[in-house]
Formats: sequence, C-alpha cells, structure tokens
Amino acid sequence: DMQNPDVIELARLLGRSPASISLKLVNLARLDPALQTRGIRGMSHGARSEVEIWDEFAEDGETLAFESERLLAARTGRDLEADIDTDDISDVEGREREAIVRTRVNQSYFRAMVLARYRNSCCITGLAIPALLVASHIVPWSKEPRERLNPRNGLCLNALHDRAFDRGLITVTADLRVRVGSTVREAASPAVAELFERFDGAPLLLADGFAPAESFLAYHRENVFRG
Repeated sequence: DMQNPDVIELARLLGRSPASISLKLVNLARLDPALQTRGIRGMSHGARSEVEIWDEFAEDGETLAFESERLLAARTGRDLEADIDTDDISDVEGREREAIVRTRVNQSYFRAMVLARYRNSCCITGLAIPALLVASHIVPWSKEPRERLNPRNGLCLNALHDRAFDRGLITVTADLRVRVGSTVREAASPAVAELFERFDGAPLLLADGFAPAESFLAYHRENVFRG
C-alpha cells in the first residue's frame, strides 16, 4: 500500500517514490511462504534479482538482517547501539564486541518483528504492555541458526509465560491452543489457577491470519515440553 506510512518513510530514505517501493514489496511478496499461507500471493512475475536477494536472505538471514539495520541507522542518523544494552561490554573491543553487538541487534530485530505480528499483545493473555512482552523463540536460538530470525519461530508472550514456555512447563498444540503441563497443574494454588489453568486449552490470540509454524511447535512439544 503506497499510502502506508512505513512505505512512505522508506521511499523518502531511499530517494524513491512510494509507488516504486510498494511495487517492489509486492514483487517480493510472491516469494514469502508466510504470506502464501495467508492467501497473499503478490505479483505473479518479477525480476530475477528479487529471487536472488530473497534466497540470499534465506541462506544468511542473520548477516543480512544486521546489514539492513546498519544501513537504516546510517540513513536515519541513528546510533546502531541505541536500542541494545551495551553496559556489560563497555570494556570489550574488536571482533568480540562486534559479534556481541551483531547478535543483540539481530535479537532486537527479531523482537520488533514478532511483536508487530502479534500487535504488541501477549498471545496467551492479551497483555498489551510492551515493556512486559518477550519475543519467545519456539525452537531455541542455539538449536536452529537458520530460523533464528524467522517470525514464525516466535511467540509474543508476557515475561511469566515466556519463562514457562522456555522451561517446557507450557506448550502449544497443533491446533494452536495452550497446553499446561502436569508440573504446573500439580502445584495447585489460586495463583496457578489464575495464571495458568484458566488458559489451558484456550486458543492463541493471533492477528491478521499470522500464525507460528507447526513444524516449530512440534519441535517444542517433542523436545522442550515436559508433559
């Protein structure tokens, strides 16, 4: 949509027209499997270079995501490290610092994508306070490098349920419903009933047809969830 404020801002930064940026995004949409699952097909034809760019990003998403953030920061005059915590690496220099900054910038990038997909709301409780929300990886960051920045490998959760999901105390079923593990249920208390049991079997709160990938959820159920 050439009237979209983000499209207009990107066009300004690149010195292009909103119409040309919008057309390029539509061309790229035809290559996005996440959009295809939502019935969004994009243009049926496009340039070969678009396929090459898409494939390059799919092969090395971390490097290209960082590079895109670096270029955007340069265009906007923003400090690339402004949105990440660097207090603990103030004395770290060289390649070690560069690697840490790269990882944290990409984690921030992933968080922004996931929260946007879920409209800044916890997909279990509906809590909509961004400071309390976490972009939770379904398949852990360390297990599948190629999927680290895939938004379909993420859930937007509040800090408590993120911790429970990460520890395998809760999971999500194939039909996108919350499942609470026996470890939590056995710790019966009013707090457990209010914070967990009430959501057992409830559907995830999703927006705009976006949903996490079942292959990632299956991995979590089989390898992380304690049952």
